[in-house]
Amino acid sequence: MKKPAFQRLSMTLLAAAISAVSAQSSAYNLVDEDGSKLDLNIEAIAGTFNSQEGYATAPSGEQNKKYNWQEGYIKAGLTGEKSLQDSTLYGGISVVGSGTWGDGDAGGFTTGDERELDIEDLYIGLRKGAFDLSVGRQNFVLGDGFLINGDALSFGKGFNDVIPEIPDFNRGGAYWLAPRKSFKNTAVLRIEGDNGLRSDLFWLQSGNPAQASVELAGINIERASDVGTFGISYIQGTDVDKAEAEFLAYTHRDGQKNLSLRYQGNAGVEDLFLSAEFVAQEQGDDTRKDGNGYYAEAGWTFSQANWSPAVTYRFSRFEEGFDPLLFGFNRGYGTWFQGEVAANYAGPFSSHNDVHHLALKAAPMETLSLGALYFDFQDTNGDGSNDGKELDLYAEWVVNDNLIISPLLGMYTPDSSTSLQGNTDTNTYFQMMAIVLY
Repeated sequence: MKKPAFQRLSMTLLAAAISAVSAQSSAYNLVDEDGSKLDLNIEAIAGTFNSQEGYATAPSGEQNKKYNWQEGYIKAGLTGEKSLQDSTLYGGISVVGSGTWGDGDAGGFTTGDERELDIEDLYIGLRKGAFDLSVGRQNFVLGDGFLINGDALSFGKGFNDVIPEIPDFNRGGAYWLAPRKSFKNTAVLRIEGDNGLRSDLFWLQSGNPAQASVELAGINIERASDVGTFGISYIQGTDVDKAEAEFLAYTHRDGQKNLSLRYQGNAGVEDLFLSAEFVAQEQGDDTRKDGNGYYAEAGWTFSQANWSPAVTYRFSRFEEGFDPLLFGFNRGYGTWFQGEVAANYAGPFSSHNDVHHLALKAAPMETLSLGALYFDFQDTNGDGSNDGKELDLYAEWVVNDNLIISPLLGMYTPDSSTSLQGNTDTNTYFQMMAIVLY
C-alpha cells in the first residue's frame, strides 16, 4: 500500500524530494513474481523564480537587471531486478526532459530558450553477498555531498549565445533544479562489511562540460556506530576535456588529489546533531594553488517543545585554491549551496571565503516546516570582494499525497560594489517549488 507523502518524506521534505526524489516517491509496480521485479518511476519538479538584481557571473548575465524565469523537468524510467541462484541482477533506464523559460536565471547561465530530452540513467549491476558491482550511467554521492553529489550542475545557453566558438555547455537548462545527476559512465564496487564497516571503490566519468568532463577515481571507507558515521575518502582526478578545462581554468583537475576525513552523527545524544569534514587538496598543475576546505556544524532539536524547534550553527572555510568539485543540494537548503542567492548566482562559490551560518527550523504541523537561514560571507584574501550577508526564509509544505510546495524569500547584500552584482544594494529574491509525486 502506498504511504502518505508526509510519511514517505519524514519531514525531510524538499531535501529528500530533490536530492533523492526517485528513491522517496512512489513507484508503479509492473512485475513482481518468480524473483523478478519491474517498477515504473515518475517524478516532476517545477519552479518559478524572481530576482530584483542580476549578476555578471556567466557571459550573458547582466547587472542592474530584474530577472523572472521558470524551470521544470520530468523524469520517467524503469528499474528492475532478477534473483539468480546466489545473487541478484539489477538495472535501470530513464529519460529526463527539462527546460527554462522567461528571462533565464539571474546569473546568466541560462537564457530561457533551453529545452532538452535525454537519456539519464542506463546502468546494470550485480549483488552477491557483501559485494555490489554496478556500471553505466548512474548517480553517485560521496558522504555528505561536500565533494561529490552527482553530476548535476546544469548550464544552459548563457555561454554559447555570447561566445559561440567555445564548447557547448548547454545541458537543457533547469539551472536551479539540476535534474541530470547521473554520470556519463561509472564503475562502482560497494562492499558491506561487519560491525558497520563498508567501503566503495569508484571510477566516475562526468559528461558535463561545466565540470570539464572530469574523470575521477577513488576509494571510500566508512564505519557506522551508535555515535555516528566516520568516513575517509581518497579521490584523484584522472582526466579532463582539454578544451573545456582550458576555458574554465580547470586543467588542475587532471591529477588533482583529495583526502577527506568526515563525521556525522549525534555522539549518542538524541537531540544533538554533529557534522564535520576536512578536505586536503593538491592540484594537478600549477594553474591553481593547493588548498583545504572544511566545515564543522552543531545543532540541537528541542524535541519536547512545541513545534520541535531546531537551531544549527556551522563554520566553513574554503581556502583560496580550494576546488569544491561536484558538490550539490544534499540534506536541505544550505548544503552545499550556502545561500540561495550567493551560492547560485552572486558568489562566493565555495572558494577563498569563510562562511558563518545560523539556521532555525520548526514544524508547526506534521506536514509543514518553517525555516530561517543566515549566512555571513568573509573573503579569505582580505580584499572584501566576496564579503556579504544573506537571509533566507522558507517553508516546506506537504499539500497532499502527490504535491509538496516550498516557497523561499531571500535577501542578499554584498559588502562591495566590485562584486558580481555591481552595487551594494540588498537584492530581494523569491522562488517557489512544486514537487509532484506519482
